[in-house]
Amino acid sequence: MARNKYPDQTVEKILDVAFGLFCSKGYDNTSISDIVAGLDGLTKGAIYHHFDSKEAILDAAFERAMAPIAQARRAVCEDRGYNGAQKLRDIVSPESVVPQVELWQRMGLLNDPIANARILATEYRDSLSVSAHSFLQPLIEEGIADGSIVCPHPREAAEALSLLANLWLIPLFDQEATRDDMLARSDVLVDMASALGIDLGRNNMRATIEAVADILHRK
Repeated sequence: MARNKYPDQTVEKILDVAFGLFCSKGYDNTSISDIVAGLDGLTKGAIYHHFDSKEAILDAAFERAMAPIAQARRAVCEDRGYNGAQKLRDIVSPESVVPQVELWQRMGLLNDPIANARILATEYRDSLSVSAHSFLQPLIEEGIADGSIVCPHPREAAEALSLLANLWLIPLFDQEATRDDMLARSDVLVDMASALGIDLGRNNMRATIEAVADILHRK
Protein backbone atom coordinates (compact mmCIF):
# COMPACT_ATOMS: atom_id res chain seq x y z
CA MET A 1 0.00 0.00 0.00
CA ALA A 2 1.43 3.38 -1.00
CA ARG A 3 2.33 5.74 1.81
CA ASN A 4 0.28 8.93 2.04
CA LYS A 5 2.56 11.73 0.88
CA TYR A 6 0.48 14.39 2.61
CA PRO A 7 -0.51 13.10 6.07
CA ASP A 8 -1.00 16.59 7.50
CA GLN A 9 -3.46 17.46 4.74
CA THR A 10 -5.34 14.22 5.41
CA VAL A 11 -5.62 15.01 9.11
CA GLU A 12 -6.85 18.53 8.35
CA LYS A 13 -9.45 17.16 5.94
CA ILE A 14 -10.70 14.64 8.51
CA LEU A 15 -10.96 17.35 11.15
CA ASP A 16 -12.74 19.74 8.77
CA VAL A 17 -15.39 17.19 7.86
CA ALA A 18 -15.79 15.82 11.38
CA PHE A 19 -16.05 19.23 13.02
CA GLY A 20 -18.69 20.32 10.53
CA LEU A 21 -20.72 17.20 11.25
CA PHE A 22 -20.32 17.51 15.02
CA CYS A 23 -21.64 21.08 14.76
CA SER A 24 -24.54 20.32 12.43
CA LYS A 25 -25.65 16.86 13.64
CA GLY A 26 -24.20 16.66 17.13
CA TYR A 27 -21.44 14.37 18.32
CA ASP A 28 -23.65 11.40 19.24
CA ASN A 29 -25.49 11.51 15.90
CA THR A 30 -22.28 11.52 13.86
CA SER A 31 -20.73 8.17 12.99
CA ILE A 32 -17.35 7.32 11.54
CA SER A 33 -19.23 6.29 8.40
CA ASP A 34 -20.71 9.81 8.19
CA ILE A 35 -17.22 11.26 8.35
CA VAL A 36 -15.94 8.83 5.70
CA ALA A 37 -18.81 9.83 3.40
CA GLY A 38 -17.54 13.40 3.37
CA LEU A 39 -13.90 12.55 2.68
CA ASP A 40 -13.99 12.13 -1.11
CA GLY A 41 -12.61 8.63 -1.40
CA LEU A 42 -10.73 8.25 1.87
CA THR A 43 -11.55 5.12 3.83
CA LYS A 44 -12.14 4.20 7.46
CA GLY A 45 -8.61 2.86 7.40
CA ALA A 46 -7.30 6.35 6.64
CA ILE A 47 -9.19 7.73 9.63
CA TYR A 48 -8.00 5.02 12.01
CA HIS A 49 -4.45 5.46 10.77
CA HIS A 50 -4.50 8.94 12.31
CA PHE A 51 -7.09 8.65 15.10
CA ASP A 52 -7.88 5.81 17.49
CA SER A 53 -11.54 6.72 17.90
CA LYS A 54 -14.28 9.24 17.26
CA GLU A 55 -13.51 10.71 20.70
CA ALA A 56 -9.92 11.34 19.59
CA ILE A 57 -11.21 13.15 16.50
CA LEU A 58 -13.43 15.35 18.66
CA ASP A 59 -10.57 16.19 21.00
CA ALA A 60 -8.30 17.14 18.09
CA ALA A 61 -11.04 19.13 16.34
CA PHE A 62 -11.94 21.00 19.53
CA GLU A 63 -8.28 21.76 20.28
CA ARG A 64 -7.79 23.08 16.75
CA ALA A 65 -10.91 25.25 16.95
CA MET A 66 -9.77 26.69 20.29
CA ALA A 67 -6.18 27.29 19.13
CA PRO A 68 -6.60 30.93 17.97
CA ILE A 69 -8.39 31.78 21.22
CA ALA A 70 -5.70 30.11 23.31
CA GLN A 71 -2.98 31.85 21.30
CA ALA A 72 -4.52 35.27 21.96
CA ARG A 73 -4.76 34.51 25.68
CA ARG A 74 -1.16 33.31 25.79
CA ALA A 75 -0.13 36.62 24.26
CA VAL A 76 -1.86 38.41 27.14
CA CYS A 77 -0.15 36.17 29.68
CA GLU A 78 3.29 36.75 28.15
CA ASP A 79 2.98 40.53 27.89
CA ARG A 80 5.43 42.12 30.34
CA GLY A 81 3.90 45.56 30.05
CA TYR A 82 1.36 45.24 32.86
CA ASN A 83 0.64 43.35 36.06
CA GLY A 84 -1.20 40.12 36.83
CA ALA A 85 -4.45 41.77 37.88
CA GLN A 86 -4.61 43.81 34.67
CA LYS A 87 -3.90 40.72 32.56
CA LEU A 88 -6.64 38.81 34.38
CA ARG A 89 -9.14 41.53 33.51
CA ASP A 90 -8.02 41.28 29.88
CA ILE A 91 -8.66 37.51 29.92
CA VAL A 92 -12.31 38.11 30.90
CA SER A 93 -12.80 41.08 28.55
CA PRO A 94 -15.19 40.97 25.58
CA GLU A 95 -12.27 40.63 23.17
CA SER A 96 -11.20 37.39 24.87
CA VAL A 97 -14.58 35.86 25.76
CA VAL A 98 -16.73 36.60 22.70
CA PRO A 99 -14.75 34.38 20.26
CA GLN A 100 -15.20 31.42 22.62
CA VAL A 101 -18.94 31.99 22.94
CA GLU A 102 -19.25 32.28 19.17
CA LEU A 103 -17.47 28.93 18.90
CA TRP A 104 -19.91 27.41 21.41
CA GLN A 105 -22.77 28.75 19.32
CA ARG A 106 -21.35 27.17 16.19
CA MET A 107 -20.95 23.85 18.02
CA GLY A 108 -24.56 23.85 19.19
CA LEU A 109 -23.81 24.17 22.91
CA LEU A 110 -25.88 27.33 23.25
CA ASN A 111 -28.95 25.72 21.67
CA ASP A 112 -29.06 22.31 23.34
CA PRO A 113 -26.12 21.42 25.60
CA ILE A 114 -27.69 18.12 26.70
CA ALA A 115 -27.95 16.93 23.09
CA ASN A 116 -24.26 17.75 22.75
CA ALA A 117 -23.22 16.19 26.05
CA ARG A 118 -19.87 14.86 24.82
CA ILE A 119 -18.88 18.29 23.52
CA LEU A 120 -20.09 19.84 26.78
CA ALA A 121 -17.97 17.37 28.75
CA THR A 122 -14.96 18.39 26.67
CA GLU A 123 -15.64 22.03 27.52
CA TYR A 124 -16.02 21.17 31.22
CA ARG A 125 -12.69 19.33 31.18
CA ASP A 126 -10.95 22.19 29.40
CA SER A 127 -12.44 24.70 31.84
CA LEU A 128 -10.11 23.15 34.40
CA SER A 129 -7.14 21.85 32.44
CA VAL A 130 -6.84 24.84 30.09
CA SER A 131 -8.81 27.86 31.27
CA ALA A 132 -8.17 27.49 35.00
CA HIS A 133 -4.76 25.83 35.19
CA SER A 134 -3.09 27.24 32.06
CA PHE A 135 -4.39 30.81 32.13
CA LEU A 136 -6.22 31.97 35.27
CA GLN A 137 -4.01 30.31 37.88
CA PRO A 138 -0.70 31.57 36.42
CA LEU A 139 -2.10 35.10 36.20
CA ILE A 140 -3.38 35.00 39.77
CA GLU A 141 0.04 33.75 40.90
CA GLU A 142 1.72 36.47 38.87
CA GLY A 143 -0.53 39.04 40.53
CA ILE A 144 0.36 37.66 43.96
CA ALA A 145 4.05 37.97 43.08
CA ASP A 146 3.78 41.54 41.79
CA GLY A 147 1.43 42.66 44.58
CA SER A 148 -1.63 43.38 42.44
CA ILE A 149 -3.59 40.37 43.80
CA VAL A 150 -3.93 39.01 47.32
CA CYS A 151 -5.33 35.47 47.11
CA PRO A 152 -4.42 32.64 49.51
CA HIS A 153 -5.63 29.82 47.23
CA PRO A 154 -4.80 30.67 43.59
CA ARG A 155 -5.43 27.20 42.12
CA GLU A 156 -8.80 26.72 43.78
CA ALA A 157 -9.85 30.29 43.01
CA ALA A 158 -8.96 29.80 39.34
CA GLU A 159 -10.97 26.57 39.18
CA ALA A 160 -14.03 28.09 40.85
CA LEU A 161 -14.01 31.20 38.66
CA SER A 162 -13.52 29.20 35.47
CA LEU A 163 -16.33 26.75 36.17
CA LEU A 164 -18.74 29.47 37.27
CA ALA A 165 -17.92 31.65 34.28
CA ASN A 166 -18.14 28.87 31.69
CA LEU A 167 -21.11 26.90 33.03
CA TRP A 168 -23.18 29.36 35.07
CA LEU A 169 -22.44 32.97 34.12
CA ILE A 170 -22.95 32.07 30.46
CA PRO A 171 -26.28 30.24 30.83
CA LEU A 172 -25.76 26.95 29.01
CA PHE A 173 -28.47 25.31 31.12
CA ASP A 174 -30.82 28.26 31.46
CA GLN A 175 -31.88 29.18 27.96
CA GLU A 176 -34.54 31.54 29.32
CA ALA A 177 -32.02 33.73 31.15
CA THR A 178 -32.49 37.39 30.25
CA ARG A 179 -29.84 40.03 29.79
CA ASP A 180 -30.66 41.36 33.26
CA ASP A 181 -30.30 37.85 34.72
CA MET A 182 -26.86 37.54 33.17
CA LEU A 183 -25.78 40.98 34.38
CA ALA A 184 -26.90 40.09 37.90
CA ARG A 185 -24.82 36.90 37.74
CA SER A 186 -21.89 38.97 36.53
CA ASP A 187 -22.16 41.22 39.58
CA VAL A 188 -22.31 38.18 41.87
CA LEU A 189 -19.22 36.66 40.22
CA VAL A 190 -17.32 39.94 40.60
CA ASP A 191 -18.28 40.06 44.29
CA MET A 192 -17.21 36.44 44.80
CA ALA A 193 -13.89 37.08 43.06
CA SER A 194 -13.37 40.17 45.21
CA ALA A 195 -13.91 38.07 48.34
CA LEU A 196 -11.12 35.81 47.05
CA GLY A 197 -8.83 38.82 46.61
CA ILE A 198 -9.30 39.16 42.84
CA ASP A 199 -10.63 42.29 41.11
CA LEU A 200 -12.24 41.33 37.79
CA GLY A 201 -13.56 44.86 37.24
CA ARG A 202 -17.32 45.27 37.46
CA ASN A 203 -17.63 47.44 34.36
CA ASN A 204 -15.28 45.13 32.47
CA MET A 205 -17.38 42.07 33.30
CA ARG A 206 -20.61 43.87 32.50
CA ALA A 207 -19.25 44.85 29.08
CA THR A 208 -18.36 41.21 28.46
CA ILE A 209 -21.81 39.99 29.45
CA GLU A 210 -23.51 42.63 27.31
CA ALA A 211 -21.52 41.33 24.33
CA VAL A 212 -22.33 37.70 25.19
CA ALA A 213 -26.03 38.53 25.59
CA ASP A 214 -26.01 40.05 22.11
CA ILE A 215 -24.86 36.66 20.76
CA LEU A 216 -27.29 34.58 22.82
CA HIS A 217 -30.28 36.72 21.94
CA ARG A 218 -29.36 37.17 18.30
CA LYS A 219 -32.30 36.29 16.10
